[in-house]
Amino acid sequence: MSVKHFKDDLKFLLRGVSEFDIQGESVPSDVFVHGPSAFPIGLTPDGKTFIAGAHYGQGRVIVVSHESYLGRESLSTFMINAVCWLNKGRKEVIGVLPELKDACRILSKSGLQCQFTGFKRELSVFVCTSYNDAQCKEIQEFVAAGGGLLIGGHAWWWAHCNPGLNVMTDCPGNRILSKMGLCLLTKTVKGRLYKAPQVFQDDIEFLLRGVSEFDIQGESVPSEVLVHGPLAFSIGSTPDGKTFFAGTYYGQGRVIVASHESYLGRKTLSTFMTNAVHWLNKRPNGVIGVLPKLEDAYSLLSKSGLQCQLTGFKEDLSVFVCTSYNDAQSKEIQEFVAAGGGLLIGGHAWWWSHCNPGCNVKTECPGNRILDKMGLCLSEKTVTAGKYKAPEVKQHGFTSTRLYHFQDLLQHFAGHVLRGQRLGDYEQQFLKKLGNDCVSYLRMQAHDCNMYKSVVELLTELFKKTGFPKVSPQCPVASPKDHLLLQVGTELFRLCEPPEAPLLHSIVDAPNLPSVSNARVWISTSTSDKEEWMSTGLYLCPGMKTKMTVPRTIIGKGWQVQIGCQTDDLSNAKELNRAPIVYVRFPLEKESLQVWNIWGGLIYLIAPPRSTVQDIEVSIQTAVQAPYYKSGQTSVSDWVAEIRKAPAPWAELEFENIIMALPSEVIRHLDCPDKVAALWDSIMRSIADLAAKPAKFPRKERFVADVQISCGYMHSGYPIMMHTVSAPDLVNPYVSGKSDFWGPIHELGHNQQCSNWEFPPHTTECTCNLWSVYVHEVVLGVNRANAHEQMTPQRRLRRIKRYIKSGRHLQDWEVWTALETYMQLQEQFGWDAFKKVFSSYHDMNDVPKNNNGKMNKYAEMFSKVVRMNLTSFFKAWGWPIQPSTEEKLRSLPDWNDHPLVQYD
Repeated sequence: MSVKHFKDDLKFLLRGVSEFDIQGESVPSDVFVHGPSAFPIGLTPDGKTFIAGAHYGQGRVIVVSHESYLGRESLSTFMINAVCWLNKGRKEVIGVLPELKDACRILSKSGLQCQFTGFKRELSVFVCTSYNDAQCKEIQEFVAAGGGLLIGGHAWWWAHCNPGLNVMTDCPGNRILSKMGLCLLTKTVKGRLYKAPQVFQDDIEFLLRGVSEFDIQGESVPSEVLVHGPLAFSIGSTPDGKTFFAGTYYGQGRVIVASHESYLGRKTLSTFMTNAVHWLNKRPNGVIGVLPKLEDAYSLLSKSGLQCQLTGFKEDLSVFVCTSYNDAQSKEIQEFVAAGGGLLIGGHAWWWSHCNPGCNVKTECPGNRILDKMGLCLSEKTVTAGKYKAPEVKQHGFTSTRLYHFQDLLQHFAGHVLRGQRLGDYEQQFLKKLGNDCVSYLRMQAHDCNMYKSVVELLTELFKKTGFPKVSPQCPVASPKDHLLLQVGTELFRLCEPPEAPLLHSIVDAPNLPSVSNARVWISTSTSDKEEWMSTGLYLCPGMKTKMTVPRTIIGKGWQVQIGCQTDDLSNAKELNRAPIVYVRFPLEKESLQVWNIWGGLIYLIAPPRSTVQDIEVSIQTAVQAPYYKSGQTSVSDWVAEIRKAPAPWAELEFENIIMALPSEVIRHLDCPDKVAALWDSIMRSIADLAAKPAKFPRKERFVADVQISCGYMHSGYPIMMHTVSAPDLVNPYVSGKSDFWGPIHELGHNQQCSNWEFPPHTTECTCNLWSVYVHEVVLGVNRANAHEQMTPQRRLRRIKRYIKSGRHLQDWEVWTALETYMQLQEQFGWDAFKKVFSSYHDMNDVPKNNNGKMNKYAEMFSKVVRMNLTSFFKAWGWPIQPSTEEKLRSLPDWNDHPLVQYD
């Protein structure tokens, strides 16, 4: 009988199993599979069987062809699956022969109730060797009555010791097994690494009939699907392994998920969607229920001859087609599928994640409340819309690259780390994705799920063996393996209980800095519509644990504790100078909580938007004092004498409108923080002045230095990130006629940009420079020609001529070339014109959404502010000025002598 007849059994047994590692000194027997209810599980390429299973009466049996395999760590996932399959969901005792200690350890660790014992009829499953047949009849009767038998051993040595006897009838193990359709032979199997059978090939072959590609082009933005369940599989994915269509078995039913609801009714996907519903539909002439809002899907499926009905969920449907945005009936839908129903569900999770910051998309997003139990999960990560080839399928399986599977690759990686198994090209190709998926899986925090617990235990085992790879600018990490360990290890120790000291020191260096006890910090704030970091002036060493106590008034209101100020995610970096994520957050859901960070960091309270508190007291049990200067509160004498010497490796300077987190070595010899504060106060007020905003920022800007950042030399945001090598520039006294401030002001300018008067991508790296020019001239006294090498008159003129000569095409109008347009406006009309234009946009609601419309609006606004028709000037720069705009400005005098007239 073929393997396909036992597909459901195999799918259960091979959950998370991609290979069988029977390498080593143990010599297994070949297993003869001869009974009608027996089937091979582990096979060599030439057809020899070393693991097999069978149904016998009401019970089941699994035989492995060497007893050492029962307790082998590399086979633990299969052995746990095997006992669960034999146990058939009962919560009774698993009896393990006393000499099989390793097997008992593996099974007990998975949560199974095991006990060392000889054979007893009241057991649920008996785990034993094949070398004793004293209770042969009793064991056979036990299995026939519904018991489970996991038996390990070989027959070749018995045959060697008993020449002339019939191994098939006289060998003890075969006395037990022969009636069950299984037999251990004298032939041996070579110990090596063997691939497990691929049990989803026929499913994918059915789903991809007539499908050569997946056309997911267009404006719809799909989520990536995390395929993490043992019975789940990828169907459509990008070349780098990001899945956008996936399927799974759940109970007696089946599920297909599409990562955007628009795909359910897309004509270019009609063949696949029709195949999907036929695969889901296990009931002859069953009704396909389609959510009423999915009219395109209803039309597409109806045209294919399927019996469809626009309806909400009903239990008497054969297949339910719906979106992932409502979990009101999640339990009923799960029960429907488990009982044999089919579910075709479409939707994404990235927008939900955007609208629900701080929430766990894996556990709280409505679609995932339905899908997570089924081994699928919609991610906040997106997939690039495009046209992707479907896996090539032939009669005997895939000819294309193997499809990525999370549990499959995780087992490969564990074998590589723990036992030195070689990783092939396929495994190497997807290690980076495996790291990302491990992080996503860990964030589910499904601590009551055995599969989740086994993944956590496996990953913990990896780090006990390897520790964290050493990483620093002097010792960068470039290998995919070490990249994964840094990424996953951080998340593992963030979500689990804080490691104890012995384990911690084996994982990461933890310096022993002098600490303070029972530190008290008082927090006052009134936040705007954005969250705000509240500094404590304290630091935690790597792995250091501390208890924090906060007032009841902020509990459960969105407040958080953050350890670490370097918040850039470097997961996509090819080479790492630090771990990809080095900060953690803890929600404040109780008055007292323990916090830690494997990488250490400055301690912050994160105030949610629209929060007001006054002098609330926060107590921190143990921490390290950090150098912390705050304008108006810290005296220069105290700073010089004591504060700047505080032992923490990171320091903060807080001024009127800006806060800087810098390496402490940068400020150890800073004698005049008040002068630095005065300079930055002037800079920040000038930034607000040009933006036509109040001098006091609603939320202070932040600079954070880091050994590596996610993009660029610096980048904007909250905080603005910069490389540590640039940190001294922020606090060095200003030297007349020379400035290294262009970059920092450029990033502060980015934070002032407004989509209403921005024309991306043309002005993304352009208009922010208005603030760089303004600050240099107004505050620093540096002429624009000296402020940046690109601003010399010669280079400016050369850019203008090159742009004119190339045809004044808008695609060439960007960065420095685009800045020329604004500089010519400034040189003619002054900075006040820009301030008035920016001011006019503050309360404007009728701004077009596209670049053409926005550029016409800007030309109109600037013209009205300076009371002159500027349309000829903007047209000379290649702007798409419309006749309607010219008509609106016809009453104003034309700017006939603008700088580009000479090139007409």
